[in-house]
Amino acid sequence: MNIEEQLSAYGDVECNEPLAKHTTFRIGGSCAYFVYPKNEICLIRIITICQSNRLPYRIFGKGSNLLCSDDRYEGVILCLDRYMNEIYFEHDGCCVAQAGCSIILLAHEAMKRSFTGLEFASGIPGTLGGALYMNAGAYRCAIADVLKEVYVYKDHACVWMDIEELDYGYRHSRFQSERDWIILAGRLQLEKGDQSEIMALMDSRRQRRMDTQPLDKPSAGSMFRNPDNASAWELIDQIGYRGKIIGGAAVSAKHPNFIVNENQASAEDVMQLITEIQNQIKERFGIELHTEVERFNWKI
Repeated sequence: MNIEEQLSAYGDVECNEPLAKHTTFRIGGSCAYFVYPKNEICLIRIITICQSNRLPYRIFGKGSNLLCSDDRYEGVILCLDRYMNEIYFEHDGCCVAQAGCSIILLAHEAMKRSFTGLEFASGIPGTLGGALYMNAGAYRCAIADVLKEVYVYKDHACVWMDIEELDYGYRHSRFQSERDWIILAGRLQLEKGDQSEIMALMDSRRQRRMDTQPLDKPSAGSMFRNPDNASAWELIDQIGYRGKIIGGAAVSAKHPNFIVNENQASAEDVMQLITEIQNQIKERFGIELHTEVERFNWKI
């Protein structure tokens, strides 16, 4: 069997798939194979096929925190959000969810059961797996605040790992250095709350996002991490880059820590803006500004 036939036994396969279709930035070159594994057994089997054929592979969720290069990726993208997205709640607020589930959906399902702790996540357009990978957060809260364990495929075995083993910090986890580990699920501990209060907080934050963020244009969310004792958006404002345009990419006039795909932007357009911003802020303030958004399939 050829590669497509082997992969198709374990998931839905698209060949020569544009990654721009699978990222919120709407940017990215094509990949050789884009696969939706049907379950954990299928995922592990697909990884084995990739390794046997010396094909590189990468896990995707909803592509909400990625800047893919314009180059073709001669490998396999494994997307978990179609099948590996189940959510389970226990009566005491314990929640076990697969990596491919929408974190927005997870927050709303918790609210329906009057569980509090995920209100901050109700506007983050990614998967639980992505949130666990980067310790996603908002409003001074993060997923690690409610996390107990992560179910991980590593060293040819599936194991539960305690949060203490995973080096969580601001937009950081151990997964960022252990690239061969694959997040399969997480166990969260939520608390009982008042449903009307939880809903009101989620509604107020949704309105705040609509008022302050360029949600009408493709982006990857906040581009830069906040440095110590400063806000990235204020630094970008101070160097005069609010509204700055390079090619089809622009620094949002509404929120300067968002770079938006204004008009069929290339990944290179975005990278040029990122580099200029970092250089200007380093020169003017002596601050190293680091991206929050992950880069994928870049040569450097």
